[in-house]
Amino acid sequence: MVDPARAARLAQRIKVIVAEALRKQVKEPGVENITLTEARVTNDLQHATLYYTIFGDEEAKAEATASLEKSRGILRREVGKNLTIRLTPTLEFIADEIPETATHLEELIREAKARDAELAAQAAQAKFAGDADPYKKAEDDEE
Repeated sequence: MVDPARAARLAQRIKVIVAEALRKQVKEPGVENITLTEARVTNDLQHATLYYTIFGDEEAKAEATASLEKSRGILRREVGKNLTIRLTPTLEFIADEIPETATHLEELIREAKARDAELAAQAAQAKFAGDADPYKKAEDDEE
């Protein structure tokens, strides 16, 4: 097992290497829209997972995903050239769903704030159903 801090540093280095290789060496269509958001490496340094986002419509996303799969070997070769570790990790690309999830959460928060404002407006206009103080007091019992 490797120190987790070393694995994290290696993951960031792999992210930079793959991003540069995508920009300079991969000639597949659609890779210019790819942004690498995060990289993770297992503690044994055998496997690297790269998360990416793609700007564009669904057709552009499908084209970019296919281009990434085609260029996986080129990217792994570049990682192997630029790292000083014994074994080159395998690369796995996963589409990052964080932007879509964040947008959805922002919409839910906006909706909750609007409902809270409506409830506060109703509470400001609310009146008691009975007396202002509905509890019996000792003075009431003496009468």
